[in-house]
Amino acid sequence: MERAARFALFLGLWLILAGGPAGLPFGLLAAALATWASTRLMPGRMALADPLAAFRLAGRSGWQALLAGTDIARRAFDPRLPLQPGLVIHASALPEGPARDGFTALASLAPGALPAGTDAAGALVVHALDTRLPVARDLAATEALYVRAGG
Repeated sequence: MERAARFALFLGLWLILAGGPAGLPFGLLAAALATWASTRLMPGRMALADPLAAFRLAGRSGWQALLAGTDIARRAFDPRLPLQPGLVIHASALPEGPARDGFTALASLAPGALPAGTDAAGALVVHALDTRLPVARDLAATEALYVRAGG
């Protein structure tokens, strides 16, 4: 049952990335290989602490990716759009390791933000295109959902 759930998850991800059933034979192969690799690398059960939070996190991540793409395109076509690049520090409650790595991957979807490592205190350092945007607040909200979803 666990392998079937993983396979379905990876196949669903393939379908989302491919934009539909295009290349389904490759998607089936990729999902099978990903399932095999994930059961070797993470043999424990994949469980969601709060499925509703996971659903909300997926929606938030998709929305942030859309906003990020739109924001970057807008800035590319209007160079007069004001920028105030800089670093934003996010004191993550997640310990270093796979959970924080997963959150860092999600944080890279935030509009105009890109995780750039950690500081000496272990806080996440994020490069922001515009530090006047609520980057720190958005990171905190995403992390809270991520933790509730089981990250």
